[in-house]
This record gives sequence, C-alpha cells and structure tokens, in this order.
Amino acid sequence: MAERHIGVALDFSPSSNYALKWALDNLVRDGDTLFLILVNKNTDLEESKIHLWGVSGSPLIPFVEFTDSHVLKNYGLDSNEEVNTLVAEALKEKKIKVLGKVYYGDAREKLCDAILDLSMDALVMGSRGLGGLKRVFLGSVSNYVVNNAPCPITVVKLPESSSS
Repeated sequence: MAERHIGVALDFSPSSNYALKWALDNLVRDGDTLFLILVNKNTDLEESKIHLWGVSGSPLIPFVEFTDSHVLKNYGLDSNEEVNTLVAEALKEKKIKVLGKVYYGDAREKLCDAILDLSMDALVMGSRGLGGLKRVFLGSVSNYVVNNAPCPITVVKLPESSSS
C-alpha cells in the first residue's frame, strides 16, 4: 500500500486529543506518515521567530523532539503528556512516521495551508461542540476547514462521557 499523509489538528484540548486517539485507532495504518499540526495564535513570540515561521510554519519536528518541552517552548507551546503517550503507544504497535509542525495565525486558514503544504490525504480534527448561536458569532474552525480544504476532513466529537 502507498504511504498516506494523515494530519491531526491539535490544540491539546480534550476534543483534539480525542481526535488524535480516534485517528490512531481508526485511520492511521502501517506505512503512513502522521502529521501533528498545531496552530499557535500567540503573537508574544520573538518577532524574529514570527517573521521566520509566520508564512510557512516551523520546520518539521520529529516526534522524539516534539516530546521535549524545551523544543516546544521554542515554538511558543507547552508539551502535552496525553498526546505524547498516545503517539508513543501507537509507535510501538504500528510502523508509522510521526512529525509535528507549528503554524502561526488564524487556525482556519493555517490548517488549510498545512493540508497543501504537507500534501495531506486526510485531516482529523476535534469539535469544540459550540452551540448554534456561539458558532454564528465565533465561527467554527471545523466548519471552515470542512468547506475549504482540498482533502477529506473528519471531525470527531468528544463523547459525552469524556467531557467534563
């Protein structure tokens, strides 16, 4: 089978972490490359870093470095133990490559950019579960990506029993 490029949009929320688990359990198979895509909306980074990575995102980050909190701090992010554990377990069970990439700016646009940039075959993302009124005023990242992305998008909703 040909290698597929599968992306998971992460913000380290329970819904995005669940989307990662869902992707690992249901979509990712041996030979695939899994991209962990993060969009940092924080503009408090050094201006030189924003200038360097603002358009095309960070360089690809091998998973072993992605688990290092010092490395992620360079990109303005904190490490997430749940994500690290989920991926480490998957790496023991499946023959996959895992790479992270950080983009800066509006999540809706940057996730669509990532799909093109990384030639993704599919993207999995969590749903924050906004009600209709909030979605009208705040907009929905998943709705935007579903309607504008050039590849299949799977939006995974956090089960009721998992939310708190």
